[in-house]
Amino acid sequence: MAIGRREVSAYMTTPIGWIILCAFVLLFSFFFVVGLLQYDQASADAVFNPYAADQLNVNDMIVAPLFGNMQVILLLAASALSMRLIAEDRRTRAIDLLLTSPVRSSEIVVGKFLGAIGFATIIASTTFLYGGILMLLGEPDPGIMFSNYLGFILLFGTLLAIGLFTSSLTENQVVALMVSFAISLMFYILGWTGQLMDDGALKTTVEYLSMLSHFEQLSKGVLRLQDIVYFLTFIGFFLFATTQRVEALRWR
Repeated sequence: MAIGRREVSAYMTTPIGWIILCAFVLLFSFFFVVGLLQYDQASADAVFNPYAADQLNVNDMIVAPLFGNMQVILLLAASALSMRLIAEDRRTRAIDLLLTSPVRSSEIVVGKFLGAIGFATIIASTTFLYGGILMLLGEPDPGIMFSNYLGFILLFGTLLAIGLFTSSLTENQVVALMVSFAISLMFYILGWTGQLMDDGALKTTVEYLSMLSHFEQLSKGVLRLQDIVYFLTFIGFFLFATTQRVEALRWR
């Protein structure tokens, strides 16, 4: 917890944390306003088509597209947030203090991950205002809102775990960012690759490994255990891999 608090404090006292936070708020606000304008235009057109009015849905026209558009933003935001977690400590040799302190490698890794996910939660909390506006002026499905936020945090956590692992591989933060983004993008677009394959075990496996396919189910309000297990398994795997890397640094 001490390491986690230190990492959250580092985000709040350095430009990178505020830059990512402000950029996220601006982009989320942009997509929110665009969604409202599209819904407003569709509502105006529905005046002349009574049958179209029945198809107007806040969940399908605003909530799901809003969080769907933010998936791509998360790929870069998570890589930028996690690139310094271990790479910066290695560059400044602060990692030597951690490795010689009475804490296990797993505690170092989990502490840094908790710090990153803590700041990610702060970022996610800035969107509650928009959810409140929709609840006040419209009738969005609370279940769909909840599942989208759950998927948002799970996806953010998975991408941060990947970034934490790549940050442990190098002292260069830019290299860590690029490798993390490449790995995250690969798992993101696997679903598109699977659509080009013939039906079979390989296609099923590729589609299951795709982050996009699992997030899409949550964005529709469908809470499936396999989707939650998927994200938690990825987080656990990359935290374990990072722990092994930190342990290797301890004995170098």
